[in-house]
Amino acid sequence: MPPVRLKVLHLEDNEEDAALVAIHLRRGGINADIHRIDTEVALSDALHEEWDLILSDYNLPGYSGLAALDKIRALGKLVPFILVSGEIGEDIAVQAMRNGANDYLLKSNLTRLAPAALLAIEANRIRIAKQRADLALSRSRQQLRELAQHLQTSIEQERAAIAREIHDDVGGALTAVKFDLAWIARHAPTPQIAERVQQALESVGHAHEASQRIMHNLRPAILEQGLVPALQWMTDRFGKRTGIHALFRTSQEQLQLPAGVPLVAYRFAQEALTNVSKHAQATQVSVDVTQAGGVLSIEVTDNGRGLSADDLAKARSFGIRGLHERAETVGGWVDISSNPGGTTLILSVPLSGPENGFIDQLFTNLDVDTPSGDADPDDPTVWG
Repeated sequence: MPPVRLKVLHLEDNEEDAALVAIHLRRGGINADIHRIDTEVALSDALHEEWDLILSDYNLPGYSGLAALDKIRALGKLVPFILVSGEIGEDIAVQAMRNGANDYLLKSNLTRLAPAALLAIEANRIRIAKQRADLALSRSRQQLRELAQHLQTSIEQERAAIAREIHDDVGGALTAVKFDLAWIARHAPTPQIAERVQQALESVGHAHEASQRIMHNLRPAILEQGLVPALQWMTDRFGKRTGIHALFRTSQEQLQLPAGVPLVAYRFAQEALTNVSKHAQATQVSVDVTQAGGVLSIEVTDNGRGLSADDLAKARSFGIRGLHERAETVGGWVDISSNPGGTTLILSVPLSGPENGFIDQLFTNLDVDTPSGDADPDDPTVWG
């Protein structure tokens, strides 16, 4: 087996000890190109180069091997470092290992110097590979988060565009039809025609209500009145629609929230209540809104069958995954607690962190008006 070639930096002030180290490296099959230094200034200059291995005595003129190690690691150098000393206590050896040394040896026993050097180099290679893999994974996760934000933005933009088209085209057409049918009803020549016209008016009314409901689901205009009224209205409406006893509680009536947060919180509660109606088999559900310690919390709790580990581990469990992704767009997170007696979903959003207002901004320029003849004064979701 040919000798291993290494470029070695040796911090040593004793020439005889340096020669002894070189002999043991050569005996161990290492053909080392050794550069010996003994001052801190020389170390600073030498660290501008790349080294395969650094060996250091503990006692050096004006400084120590530990100080040299701290300097090397402070510069971000991951080169293997082995402390070689004539006398070294156990406490110093432990401190050296904690500070990033790969090994420590006594000058009186250098027989394992070469194996220790090769082992340190291999361990360092593995560590660098792991750091690179971790960095690549971190970048990949960041890219996925950015992609999720982009997708959420695109979805909300498309929802806003569809809602505007429904309002302008479908809503306008239905309103015109209602006016025409009303005119026909007033001029109907026979009672039979008047009755059919009245039935048509009722059908158009149902269609108009459906369009209003669809527009609300696409773009919750009620958020303009504030998150608390919006969630209270959603909870009441959920209870009436499903028959599940729904309770809304809040610690304060008005919330000052960064841009983007109200819509994320609203969509979270909407998705959570949808999951309750579809899967929980619950008879009761509560929505609690609190703000304390600079953190907004939305808690949705039901008394249903709960979520099993298999439910949470489903590869295509996009509902729960979507909640996490949406929360991350405003720097928040989602906690899930579940047992056979029910499930609790909690959205937490720090209000002092960076604001991601890209979602709310999608709707600030929507200039839509509900025709005055069709607006329901008791419906908080009408556009205006």
